[in-house]
Amino acid sequence: MATKRLRAYQDVLNREPKNIDYEGKLSDLFGSNVFHAEVMREYLPSETYKSMMASIQTGVRLDRKNADQVASSMKDWSISKGATHYTHWFQPLTGSTAEKHDAFLKPIGPGKAIERFDGELLIQQEPDASSFPNGGIRNTFEARGYTAWDPSSPAFIIGKTLCIPTIFISYTGESLDYKMPLIKALTAIDTAAVDVCQYFDKNVTKVNATLGWEQEYFLIDQALFNARPDLLLTGRALFGHAPAKGQQLEDHYFGSIPERVTAFMRDFEMEALKLGIPVTTRHNEVAPNQFECAPIFEECNLANDHNLLLMDLMEKIARKHNFRVLLHEKPFAGVNGSGKHNNWSLSTDTGVNLLAPGKNPKSNLQFLTFFVNTIMAIHDNADLLRAAIASAGNDHRLGANEAPPAIISVFIGTQLSTLLDDIEKNVKAGKMTPQDKTELKLNIGKIPQILLDNTDRNRTSPFAFTGNKFEFRAVGSSANCGSAMIVVNTIVAKQLQLFKKSVDARITKGESKDEAILKELQLLIKSSKKIRFEGNGYGEEWVTEALSRGLSNLKDTPRALKVWDDKKVIRLFDEMGVLSPRELEARKEIEFENYILKIQIESRLMGDIVQNYFIPAAVTYQNKLIENVNGLLKIFGDKEGRVIAKAQMELLEKISGHINSMKSASDKMLVQRKLANKEAHAEQKALSYCDNVKVHFDEIRYHADKLELLVEDELWPLPKFREMLFTR
Repeated sequence: MATKRLRAYQDVLNREPKNIDYEGKLSDLFGSNVFHAEVMREYLPSETYKSMMASIQTGVRLDRKNADQVASSMKDWSISKGATHYTHWFQPLTGSTAEKHDAFLKPIGPGKAIERFDGELLIQQEPDASSFPNGGIRNTFEARGYTAWDPSSPAFIIGKTLCIPTIFISYTGESLDYKMPLIKALTAIDTAAVDVCQYFDKNVTKVNATLGWEQEYFLIDQALFNARPDLLLTGRALFGHAPAKGQQLEDHYFGSIPERVTAFMRDFEMEALKLGIPVTTRHNEVAPNQFECAPIFEECNLANDHNLLLMDLMEKIARKHNFRVLLHEKPFAGVNGSGKHNNWSLSTDTGVNLLAPGKNPKSNLQFLTFFVNTIMAIHDNADLLRAAIASAGNDHRLGANEAPPAIISVFIGTQLSTLLDDIEKNVKAGKMTPQDKTELKLNIGKIPQILLDNTDRNRTSPFAFTGNKFEFRAVGSSANCGSAMIVVNTIVAKQLQLFKKSVDARITKGESKDEAILKELQLLIKSSKKIRFEGNGYGEEWVTEALSRGLSNLKDTPRALKVWDDKKVIRLFDEMGVLSPRELEARKEIEFENYILKIQIESRLMGDIVQNYFIPAAVTYQNKLIENVNGLLKIFGDKEGRVIAKAQMELLEKISGHINSMKSASDKMLVQRKLANKEAHAEQKALSYCDNVKVHFDEIRYHADKLELLVEDELWPLPKFREMLFTR
């Protein structure tokens, strides 16, 4: 075995599960490192506490006096928990989080200092922002950017640092992050949904979008990870032949969790609970060494913060257990990739889930209203949803055997489809008769029973209704949920606005409220019909059918991102107050640039590994074979020796063929990469990388993976899939 791989194996074999010594109740840990409402009640004066709660619930700004009091209390609380520093924790457009730590310390004289943290430092800071993606909003030499406190997401402590969730904006006020437009989208859906709720319940004054994410990931032993430069630099294995056993026996899904993995899970779950992240579910996923965790539903902005926190926690704690977490959407070919299912719903301040039916026709009509309007929003903005989850990593996963296709569709189940079809047919164009109303009430009254019996699920649907929520399954495992949630909440808010306008117009013309709502729903059901699909999204038949329906099939990121140039999309975000045209253009440029850089890195690394790892290993083995053949010819003579050495000579020929083909494809890729780099416009450059550079990846990999099977195992320089996926 190769020296590097041998060292890695020895390291793995010496691993022992780290025992978790906490034996108390998990509930005692929950929120212990969070400056939540109960802590505020304890630390803040009564009037300041009330002002703080109003700020959290309604967005009212705190005055300077109250801000100073909150900051002082945060400081006292965090210092009592061992904190020495604070940071504004924000979400730049890199896709991860960022932080700059400052000490509470303030010198006040020779040899003297105090702990200081006031309202000014709490509310706003000015980090150096020049190196963060900005899409042309600001010049590189202009470093100024601002972080501003988001009171709706509570401060928390990690290690010795008080972390304060913030938005991140440019000097001129444009958003440079995910949090600010997400908050704006949530405000839009709140306003629009409350207006529609007034048709059914005048007591509703606030609607929250809720999110429950499911995080899939792989665990790889750190020693094996370090021996794979592709995993280290790109997060995925650019090479590697599928092992004889993969996931075909289906023996890993929901199987017994290995002891060492359980120790890691318990560790990061306890840290998550301290941060108020309500993680409750863990299990093995389909692929070997693939796992999933999931929390209870939370308000969307907070849930997104918690997902980003959890990803960071997992990576930190994995290292303590000599693991590395892979959050890439497709780290290993031949087995399932990883997604991050976004379960989305709407809930009122009266305790009602708007996407769950109630006990009477009135509440069920409310359910149908939000249900059908959501489907209509997806229908009218399918390409926008596709762009929201587009990335170089997700391109490898979408359409594969375990992931939804790149074609956006909505699955609602056959029984709900039948119900919508009945409503479409039964609502009359003219005034409804008492018999019509009775028939519809009977149908609508059956919805709870329909959902109770509706046990079918469609894993091939990108956007599926699952009983009391919609599950956006196409989101990538490494993504910031904010990207998808900004789009979902914005488009549904816009659709609800249009719906209310149309219903109000009908009521003005003399129709009753229920009749106006039903007739408008009928139009929406009919108009959105082509987006509903109940079949197998993986089949080629669906590709053909989707084309006939006029649905887009945007298979790669560069083509998916073109939707940001659509005037309708630009107008949508501008009118809803979520993203200005300038901010939208900047995000498009950032997404193109991110795609370019990721494909560029993978391309450069593939060339390096081919040249410095695979060709030398293959040539070394060839030399051993040549030495063997020459020895046989010397002993047995040329004629008899060639017969005896036939297998070795054929192997030499195969190896040479794969070396030459691999090197030729790598050289062609290099030429195309140089040409792509000459493209001045980001969109054209991204398309060139996609169509002319990336197309060589599969050919290079094919020959490299064949060499992996032919070259002596001891000489192969990289850990193989069978070692990484089955070594725990």
